[in-house]
Amino acid sequence: MSTTPGNAVTMEKILSLCKRRGFLFQSSEIYGGLNATWDYGPLGAELKRNVKEAWWRSTVQSRDDVVGLDSAILMHPNVWKASGHLDSFSDPLVECQSCRQRFREDDLESRKCPNCGGGLSEPRQFNLMFKTFMGAVEDTASEVYLRPETAQGIYVNFQNVVNSARRKLPFGIGQIGKAFRNEITPGNSIFRTREFEQMELEFFVKPGADAEWLDYWVEERMNWFVSHGVHRENLRLRRHGQDELAHYAKTVYDIEYRFPWGWAELEGIANRSDFDLRQHAGHSGRDLTYFDDETRQRYHPYVIETSVGVDRAALAFLIDAYQEEAVAPSKPGGASETRTVLRMDRRLAPVTVAVLPLSRNQRLTPTAKEVHALLRQRFNALYDDAQSIGRRYRRQDEIGAPYCVTVDFDTLDDRAVTLRDRDTMLQLRLPISRLPEVVEDKLRHGW
Repeated sequence: MSTTPGNAVTMEKILSLCKRRGFLFQSSEIYGGLNATWDYGPLGAELKRNVKEAWWRSTVQSRDDVVGLDSAILMHPNVWKASGHLDSFSDPLVECQSCRQRFREDDLESRKCPNCGGGLSEPRQFNLMFKTFMGAVEDTASEVYLRPETAQGIYVNFQNVVNSARRKLPFGIGQIGKAFRNEITPGNSIFRTREFEQMELEFFVKPGADAEWLDYWVEERMNWFVSHGVHRENLRLRRHGQDELAHYAKTVYDIEYRFPWGWAELEGIANRSDFDLRQHAGHSGRDLTYFDDETRQRYHPYVIETSVGVDRAALAFLIDAYQEEAVAPSKPGGASETRTVLRMDRRLAPVTVAVLPLSRNQRLTPTAKEVHALLRQRFNALYDDAQSIGRRYRRQDEIGAPYCVTVDFDTLDDRAVTLRDRDTMLQLRLPISRLPEVVEDKLRHGW
């Protein structure tokens, strides 16, 4: 069963699961909430951390041509002047002349208000950057901005990285960090929010090699999602038309995902040419060229950028993993049951293995706690002894835990436990002493 148009995956079901199981909470909920801001609960925090680690491991740590960076959120205002954000980072805003609701013009299908049917004002450009003040006095001299993307922190550190890390082209700089955009119409849970986290790679190449590297990174990024569990039929590639291109872009592709409301951007891959380094060199007066030892020439490298939101990726992984399936009744003669399961890639699952004593009998507790302590040295292990064993299995399926370990009364005699697989529901009896290595093997090679 896959998350294709026949599967009953709705945002209502996803959000219900997220709230019930502790993936997502509305921010400041006890005060009525704050629009388009979300808090990650215990399981959501683990999922988000796993998504970032998976991206960092494959994009930075596993490659010898990429290094990492962690730049500041607050940057000199001239950074945003040079990058074009002060002049061009805006969306067309229209306002209903009846109910005064505001919308992005490019989100509307007609010139009528979708809320009340009233007429709309002429569009005006609305800059998406959040402005704040640095220092004790709030005046124009102290204005700074919360960064709307992490990429500019990479560009202004280009020479620092080249000199300190002794990099040769082609090479990349990867970064994960918070960004902020004052979106006009945020929505669809964590798909579009005003505060979000980005995973961005700026890959610097020799001019003339940019088209080849763009194709390479488009394929790499598409394959990354598939290799981490997203069904390929739920992904597609869309090239931007000339009328869509940002001021800095030569060519742009979007990897789009089939969300419950339709196809929408999951990740952008762009050929930014040498725009950014030239702009920052011109505005700062610093030399941001690269000296090519082979040609004995200096030039501004071209940049291939891959940019994906952590939050948007986490949402796609949740949606794609969600399945409802009929299973045999738990009691003889009973009706068939529906099992909700997150068939999530084992590397991304918020809990790797759950330890479930058969009951809360005090004879089982010490051994069950011992097993939990053994597993949590190497894995994100959870201890669960509330309600019946059947309900606990269902609960772990619903949060995507790949494995459950059951400690029963036979364990007290033979020092063996039962390991259960999430996807197949197959079980394996094995000694406690072998449990960590077997779980590790299953994580690597499957059941």
